Amino acid sequence: MTQEERRKYLILGLIKENRDYGDIVVPKDDAKQKELLRALFNVRPPSPISDDFLKVQDEYLKEENRKKGIVDWKDIPEIQKHIRLWRGDITRLSTDSIVNAANDALLGCFVPGHACIDNAIHTFAGIQLRNECDAIMKKQGHPEKTGKAKITKAYNLPSRYVIHTVGPIISAKVSNEDRKLLKSSYLSSLKLAEEAGLKSIAFCCISTGAFFFPQEEAAKIAIGTVKEYLENAKTDIEVIFDVFGEKDEKIYRRLLS
Repeated sequence: MTQEERRKYLILGLIKENRDYGDIVVPKDDAKQKELLRALFNVRPPSPISDDFLKVQDEYLKEENRKKGIVDWKDIPEIQKHIRLWRGDITRLSTDSIVNAANDALLGCFVPGHACIDNAIHTFAGIQLRNECDAIMKKQGHPEKTGKAKITKAYNLPSRYVIHTVGPIISAKVSNEDRKLLKSSYLSSLKLAEEAGLKSIAFCCISTGAFFFPQEEAAKIAIGTVKEYLENAKTDIEVIFDVFGEKDEKIYRRLLS
């Protein structure tokens, strides 16, 4: 199957699942098809699906991820010992683990095509990721606590694992409790990676963006926590700070220089 054939197969399969989608017409334009497929992935609730569907989905996503360009963490130069800085889409990174800024349901973003990292990771990992997160949360029996983390497979992403952590949401002035919880998100993620025997971890800018933690202060907490952990734990784990915007890159480069 070509990528276009796979994409149409996946779209039609997801439409067939839901009787409310009967009026959806598959667009002819490739870009519009990709938007529709992403939206269908985003809104699909966790539930079983056929092996045939997963086979085609995995082939499609692996090829799409390859086209975006996979970046090996080893090709990113050290800026400090065991610390690297890279600006770009975290779903392109080939590492042992990437960190997802998740919500407390841990099921990903259900807003079609939303630009958040949670949406991107779940989209390009595949629907198995939401299903695994659902199984974890059902077993836990309660929402994930802020500052805690869970680890899953990464499925079709170039990384091996995804570590999902819930950072604090800022509604007013940043409190000391907010700072402690953000630090806890970084520590929980590092400890999970270490327990799993992972050798590299890529952090997004946890709690900034939609969670409104000020970028400068969040970066100081992130860097300080990581450096403290690397020193006290006597570990050789490699840490990549992944930033997406120019402002974050300037902040991290200045703080790490």
